Amino acid sequence: MTPNKEWTPNSWRAKPIKHNVEYTNQEALGRVLENINNLPPLVSPAEIDRLNKQLEKVSKGEAFLLQGGDCAESFSGCNAQQIEDKIKILLQMSLVMIWGMRVPLIRIARMGGQYAKPRSANTEVVDGKEVLTFRGENINGLEVDDREPNPDRLLRGYFHSAATVNYIRTLLNSDFANLHFPQNWNLEWVKSEDIRSEYKEIINKLADAFDFMKTIGVENGSPTLSSIDFYLSHEGLMLEYEEAMTERIQRMSQDESGKTQKKLSFVSLEKLGTESLEKSGDKYYNLSSHFLWIGDRTRQINGAHVEYFRGIANPIGLKVGPSLDPEELVRLLDILDPDFIPGKVTLIGRYGVSKVQAFLPQHIKAVQATNHKVVWCCDPCHGNTASTPEGYKTREYNNVIGEIGLSFDIHKTLNSKLNGIHLELTGEHVTECTGGSMNIEAKDLSRNYQSFCDPRLNYLQSLDIAFMVAKKYQ
Repeated sequence: MTPNKEWTPNSWRAKPIKHNVEYTNQEALGRVLENINNLPPLVSPAEIDRLNKQLEKVSKGEAFLLQGGDCAESFSGCNAQQIEDKIKILLQMSLVMIWGMRVPLIRIARMGGQYAKPRSANTEVVDGKEVLTFRGENINGLEVDDREPNPDRLLRGYFHSAATVNYIRTLLNSDFANLHFPQNWNLEWVKSEDIRSEYKEIINKLADAFDFMKTIGVENGSPTLSSIDFYLSHEGLMLEYEEAMTERIQRMSQDESGKTQKKLSFVSLEKLGTESLEKSGDKYYNLSSHFLWIGDRTRQINGAHVEYFRGIANPIGLKVGPSLDPEELVRLLDILDPDFIPGKVTLIGRYGVSKVQAFLPQHIKAVQATNHKVVWCCDPCHGNTASTPEGYKTREYNNVIGEIGLSFDIHKTLNSKLNGIHLELTGEHVTECTGGSMNIEAKDLSRNYQSFCDPRLNYLQSLDIAFMVAKKYQ
């Protein structure tokens, strides 16, 4: 896809912007952005191109997307154990789903840059005092005396993202990504004997399959088993940061055997170009992450976020909910995907179990009337958030799986297909969402509630969903 000639990485600045951060020291902000602009990219264009190809298959129903991770990352969470826990649960979920669904899984983590969150109000009252709302650790601090947006936090966000990306690459190039581990999975948290028995049966079948492959000569060192594609994502909220991480990649024509081909040249990189694209083959990549999405609160057609996203070569997500008119959805797709590239846009539905039947069919029918080939993804977490009388934000597991199940059914009824799920989860044994095979109740939430933002599915609740999706997909 070639951006319109009027597009540049900073053309969004001429558009109205929602949920922007107002920095009092613009000079300091400029220095930080220049510094970030000169730092190395976090991902490569080749990786992004590979993900584009894989999401094309997802849009055709030839693969399935699993996207998950924290609501918002914290700087303190950038440590070996927490990173390992998140990678482990995503690998285990994907293994269960591949076994049950018999299709390839594309794994995208909400990691390595998910440090900012849009908030519904600019201020909040803490201990009787009105203060600026906490917006994520790359903007301001959680402590009430650290709420002034600080540009230096953007730089800290970059380095924490870089450390996360580096450690993930280390893990995936080691035996950590080796899939010969199902027999070691811990199911002691499953309270229902029937469910534990069902899970153990599936896990034993997985272990037996791996033993068989070893017997016929597929050893642990096989690249197919010990290495995987694993991608990173975050919401593209802070456009100053995203602009600073945007690079122009010059694509050069090459004549081979009488055929003109396009070939990436990584020797010609230009950051923050202010001129329009002159060569039809050139592309702009956001190299802060493989995949970025536009949130439900920042998808205004004439807004800054849509303007920025329409020009990057990355695959992009668009949060879709009850407030989005079907006609407006089509207009957004026409802007973000003018060349009708299969898998270019992932529509991440966040309706809520009580509203999905009323609104998802309208959106499916609207897209079916166009030439857009999107990835349909279900986010069953954001539309199902509630608060307890004690003030805990939580999600009921039955509502989460209820929305997933209804989404599968609605797509099938309309001759469409649900292509993925998008979850807020952690690999830890937190108590933030109720229900699941641990039978967490509202009174249990205080036992190990750790999230400073939205509640996350814990380790076993995430595995519960993997088993459920595998069976539903069949």
